[in-house]
Amino acid sequence: MEERTRAYLRGRFGDHYRRSDVTPPPDAHAREWGYVPWTEGPGETYIRHKSLLDLGDIGDFLARERPRHVYFSAGRYEDPSASTMGSKTWQSSDLIFDLDADHLPRAEPDDSYAEMLEKCKDALVRLLDFLTDDFAFENLTVVFSGGRGYHVHVRDECIQHLERDARREIVDYVRGIGLDPDSLIRTEMRGNVTARVLPTDGGWAHRVHRRLLAFVDDIDGTSEAEALDRLQDLDGIGEGRAKTIYGAIQRNREAIESGNMEAGGVGIRTLVDSLVGETVAAENAPIDEPVTTDTNRLIRLPGSIHGGSGLAVQRIDRDDIAAFDPLVDAVPETFRTHDITVEVTDGGRVELDGDSFTLQEREVTVPEYLGVFLMCRGRAEKGQEG
Repeated sequence: MEERTRAYLRGRFGDHYRRSDVTPPPDAHAREWGYVPWTEGPGETYIRHKSLLDLGDIGDFLARERPRHVYFSAGRYEDPSASTMGSKTWQSSDLIFDLDADHLPRAEPDDSYAEMLEKCKDALVRLLDFLTDDFAFENLTVVFSGGRGYHVHVRDECIQHLERDARREIVDYVRGIGLDPDSLIRTEMRGNVTARVLPTDGGWAHRVHRRLLAFVDDIDGTSEAEALDRLQDLDGIGEGRAKTIYGAIQRNREAIESGNMEAGGVGIRTLVDSLVGETVAAENAPIDEPVTTDTNRLIRLPGSIHGGSGLAVQRIDRDDIAAFDPLVDAVPETFRTHDITVEVTDGGRVELDGDSFTLQEREVTVPEYLGVFLMCRGRAEKGQEG
């Protein structure tokens, strides 16, 4: 990045911060702070082990320093500005989840930025289902990262003192890692009979049962030959077992809908075992695992600007997630006011602020938000105005 580009972006980030009211996280004084300034050269200088005593008022700091990136810690400490983690004296930590397009199993190499972010939002919805329905967490903050995905901050008191191993168990659950089909089945009385049941009231068992019913509906709409072929596509089901399962489905549909695994004998249980892997692959939350297990993790400050995109790191109300469009709603108002000249060095198509731009590698006048995006992404340098 050329010096003129760097100076322009730093100045405009400062203009944004002077017009913005950035709210710090709870217990901000007990957290470590870090930031990346607009330094010369190909790499980045990462400044950390700071406290609010070092930085001062966060709004004043942002307007004065105009950082490229700014972070605060999930952890709270007795001495957040100590130079080593051991000497900080850990007290507690939020539980942080990071969904990044780079970790999505369904992302394709030729996906556009907008397509990656839409897939990431689908994963966010699945993650929130786990956190609210399965764990009953209540104090959640959802944030667009400003880059390739979303963060979720959990601040319920019950998780604040969990160490890495306990956080690892939460990770394994939302990822479906090591999910044992036997663990999903429980024994209960159905009338006067003890039955093995796949619960339908929540958790992974509910997700597997939902997929079981969808599968049953799917093969009910086909011929017997097609249904048998579909069954044999599943792991562990051969021709004989497929016929057994197909017969059980025809005879015991109502019992299967209720979750009764005894109704179809071993065949239905085999079908459930085969569908567990499909359910995990389709419905797990592909979080960045080290972020959640790390009690000392630094995470982006909501209200700041992401120096790799020029987009805002933005809190999102739960009710607004479905309608949220990061490439429109996270464009800072500061950058909407006028056009600028940039020298495009990496052309191509860009979708931003509800519009689509096809750029060639030359000097061009564009809306400032687009120019800032291109410069932050390393796809343009600041041109001469006038």
